[in-house]
Amino acid sequence: MTFMNTLLRYVPDIKGPTQKNLPFKQKLKWTGIILLLFFILGAIPVYGLGANALSQFEFLSVVLGASFGSIITLGIGPIVTASIVLQLLVGSGILNINTQSPEGRSKFQGLQKLLTIFFIIIQAIIYVAMGGLSPEAGISSFILILQLAIGGFVILLLDGVINKWGFGSGVSLFIAAGVSQEVFVQAFSPLTPAGSEYMVGRIPQFFQALAANDTVTAALAIAVVLATLVVFGVVVFAQAMKVEIPLSFGRVRGHGIRWPLNFVYTNVIPVILVSALVANLQLFSSFSGGTGWVTNVIPYLTNTDLLTRVVQGNVTAVLLIQSFTYILFFVLASILFSWFWMQTSGLDPKSQAKQMMSSGLQIPGFRKDARVLERLLKRYIFPLTIMGGIFIGLLASTADLLGVLGGGTGLLLTVMIIYKLYEDVAKQHMEDMNPMLRKMMGR
Repeated sequence: MTFMNTLLRYVPDIKGPTQKNLPFKQKLKWTGIILLLFFILGAIPVYGLGANALSQFEFLSVVLGASFGSIITLGIGPIVTASIVLQLLVGSGILNINTQSPEGRSKFQGLQKLLTIFFIIIQAIIYVAMGGLSPEAGISSFILILQLAIGGFVILLLDGVINKWGFGSGVSLFIAAGVSQEVFVQAFSPLTPAGSEYMVGRIPQFFQALAANDTVTAALAIAVVLATLVVFGVVVFAQAMKVEIPLSFGRVRGHGIRWPLNFVYTNVIPVILVSALVANLQLFSSFSGGTGWVTNVIPYLTNTDLLTRVVQGNVTAVLLIQSFTYILFFVLASILFSWFWMQTSGLDPKSQAKQMMSSGLQIPGFRKDARVLERLLKRYIFPLTIMGGIFIGLLASTADLLGVLGGGTGLLLTVMIIYKLYEDVAKQHMEDMNPMLRKMMGR
């Protein structure tokens, strides 16, 4: 046994349930408990914290599933960063892991946990050492680093609980929880910030601006609300788009199903990875003191808040170029991560063909052969992976530029996450109510 395999045996992990299929109520219970714990942890401040320079990047905390200054300041950042690095290493062939086999996927997941722990420690040190979080007088920096590392490790464990005992994934759930809270505040909050004459909530702000005859502020407020509704509608419509492949049950003559492949095939994961990558680059640029090539590139990877500038009449050629590069980067990176995620998460044609075959499904009119099914799936899965990546990258970046409530990327992620969660919950409930359906699907 190699040193790496020995090391992976000692990586902490959440033990999964002994039964193959957890009841609906038990999954719902664990999802609710973990969500409650996440909000509680976000309200616990770091002991001995002095200056909090990260507060100026509060808009990044949403996509990082974090609460800067709390015990979960790191959020899902280390988990997503580890996933990005590992997918790039495997995709480039530097790490030779066959993610299409159960053993390979198990090794991939173990390496991802090990790499996550590494990034938890590294990011905790960077946040404190480079001035993101500073200790009070008389408090050691080590105390702050230790708290951040513990919080990051707890988030890793909570993610594991959701993955094995709840609905969806912890990474997605934490993002959706934070964004939902932010959308509600930005839409309806009656609070008025210091130095401002208008409320935080865009809806009450609209009526305030109309009463004050401030047409620019009123137009911007209603434009943001309408843009939010449009993005919401587009995402829901895209989630409902599917390619359905007709399959038959070999052992049940005359019966078959239509196997759905979503248009956004790899779901929200690519946008989460891209958003976290951009957020980490922005934080690194800030900590580096404004020097280096990253700092020079950041303006072209930063949301320009184009809609606000258009309404205010402050559009420049540089602003348009920065907006274009922002969209282009999101689209290209989303395609890249969509492809890597498809190959490493069991969504590739070969893995899907095996899953269908194990459920007793086959193509009507063809012999029962996994290779035939795999060739058919390639014609659909590969184009859907690329087109889905283009769509979510384009929609997320455009929604960011429109300044929608909760942030464009955040709103897109949340709608897709909640929609997918709804599908999972409905599917689980249907299977619990109809045990024969689970047997037919080989579950």
